[in-house]
Amino acid sequence: MSLNETNNNKNFNFSFEIFPPKDDITGEKTENLYKEIDVLNKHNPTLFSVTFGAGGSNKDLSFGIVKHLINNNIEVMPHFTCICTSTSQINERLEELKKLNVKNILALRGDEPKDITVCYPDFRYANQLVKYIKQNTNFNISVACYPEGHIEAENLDKDIINFKHKVDEGAVQAFSQMFFDNSKFMFFLDKVYKTGINIPIIPGILPVTSYKQINKMLSLARVTFPKNLMEKLEKYQNDKYAMSQIGIEFATKQCLELLEKYGINNFHFYTLNKSFAVDEIIKNLK
Repeated sequence: MSLNETNNNKNFNFSFEIFPPKDDITGEKTENLYKEIDVLNKHNPTLFSVTFGAGGSNKDLSFGIVKHLINNNIEVMPHFTCICTSTSQINERLEELKKLNVKNILALRGDEPKDITVCYPDFRYANQLVKYIKQNTNFNISVACYPEGHIEAENLDKDIINFKHKVDEGAVQAFSQMFFDNSKFMFFLDKVYKTGINIPIIPGILPVTSYKQINKMLSLARVTFPKNLMEKLEKYQNDKYAMSQIGIEFATKQCLELLEKYGINNFHFYTLNKSFAVDEIIKNLK
């Protein structure tokens, strides 16, 4: 199912990102994740995306989660990174996904692993991966985009050029990095469409429910954080319930504005493997 289709003829669609829990020796964390997935799946999402570490890290955990989703008749979109990965490794992973009857892939460059001994030069950029998958498979290929520019990009215009390379090589839709200022996202869409890009671009929404998230977020991504939101979160940083409610309220208003003012009816939620905030936001939207 493509994200420009509707769920149960409603006027908005949802998809969710999850990731393999770290250091899950006993499997308990993964079992808890499946419970969170069950809560989110009640909203009939278009799909779940499953992150995949660069260079093959978390491979077994990722595939285990993908298999669980498929066995429960849930549409899945595995992340597929290429940095430091050889062509033979790419082929092996593609074959594994084919055997699972996966239809959708999110093609990414990924971050270069810090603890890898050999970094293969076969694929350096996501557009190269998109081209290779397009030429050799029938997967529906999605890609990432960055409303305020990738953190490594010189500027937004050059990053949009890189985005267009991925689209020209065969990407059929894009999921945006998180953002908190809708005007930045709309400005980005306007510039993107003027370049001739016409694929669906799904906004990425992250409910901020922890003060610790903020500094990590700002260090990893180029994103504008609203002053009024920051002030509220600073004031209630030691109150977990208040923090959660602030994040839910802000994300709800963000989605409502995108839906009602701009007519955007697809939302991709970065869940951080927790269902509560996203569940509340979707209930608010309904």
